Amino acid sequence: MPAPLVLPPPERSLAIAEARRELIHGEGSHSRGSVRIEPWIVRSWERCIEAGRQPQQRVEFEPVGRSAVRHVAEHNRKLVAAARPVIERLSRAIADTQYFAVLTDAAGIVVDVGPLPNGTDAASRHARNIARVGVDLSERAIGTSAISTALTEQESVWLHRGEHFFEDTSVYSCAGAPLFGPRGDCIGMLDLTGVHVVERPELRHLATLSARSIENMLVLNEPCELRLHLSWPGCPVGNDATEGLVCIDAEGKVTGANAAARQMLHQPLATRGPNTLHCNDLFALPLEMLFDAARRGEAVLEVPLWSGLRIEVRPRRGGKRPASAAPEARPLLRDVETALIRKAVTDARGNVAEAARTLGISRATVYRKLWRGRAAGSAD
Repeated sequence: MPAPLVLPPPERSLAIAEARRELIHGEGSHSRGSVRIEPWIVRSWERCIEAGRQPQQRVEFEPVGRSAVRHVAEHNRKLVAAARPVIERLSRAIADTQYFAVLTDAAGIVVDVGPLPNGTDAASRHARNIARVGVDLSERAIGTSAISTALTEQESVWLHRGEHFFEDTSVYSCAGAPLFGPRGDCIGMLDLTGVHVVERPELRHLATLSARSIENMLVLNEPCELRLHLSWPGCPVGNDATEGLVCIDAEGKVTGANAAARQMLHQPLATRGPNTLHCNDLFALPLEMLFDAARRGEAVLEVPLWSGLRIEVRPRRGGKRPASAAPEARPLLRDVETALIRKAVTDARGNVAEAARTLGISRATVYRKLWRGRAAGSAD
């Protein structure tokens, strides 16, 4: 039996309609403070208007050729592989809601799609319009949508029906969350869309958590010599939403990280060019100690940060030890000295004054030598 057409609640429909009359059609005076609609939707509408678009214009979902599909698949192989198991779980979670998952690249081109729900002929046609690998769902192509706004604003969003700019796309309701790669750049987005469906703004939260799971999978798949799993002391271990992940190469440089790690360490964790961070920039602990802990299979280390905070680190080997940490290597005296000072600070649980008393040197000397070792590690 065909599902009935579901309309949004009267007050929600009224707010959207009023916003469209004022901001799109220019009927009556308005101020941003008086419009009850998300500001990022307003910004997208304004961009569409500035581009000369009219809401009644037809939206053409262009056919996708085989060569375009192959090109998209080839360039997004890692993203699709990381997202597939997440989309499978998502599809089970939303199976009874008539929503489905769409994965795009950073340009808004569809790279993968979850199973489509059963619906009316009209709903199925609208779903098939967007659920095709290679189709362009950017703001340039279809105006305001969860896909275009999530990619532009780089944060999770929710849009319902008339909040889309074009009348042709007002049949959709959708949640979207951007996806960030191991190097911190936006590489795509995850979209949950329904056609003529009940509004489900809670899907914004589900899309966000699912996007974080995809990002974590990408980091776990990233080649590295050492992978650090980070958590705050006392927090549950293995939580996708809160666990930080950092990839370290043989020289101790950061080669990848997830969003949680960037937030926990309050660092952009750049992994390209001269601004690439070294492990010594993050932790007041010698890199060799992290490799040794991973080799010995130590479950967790409590590591001091340069900010004075402490963090739990679970180091996991991803390859061979760096040459500087090999048994046959002869460390420089300054490195041994710096390592001993850092260990004293660690043993004192970050209390520099106590570490200085244990070593028989001044606090100023501790800070100076630690800073010297940190600068030397960065220079190397």
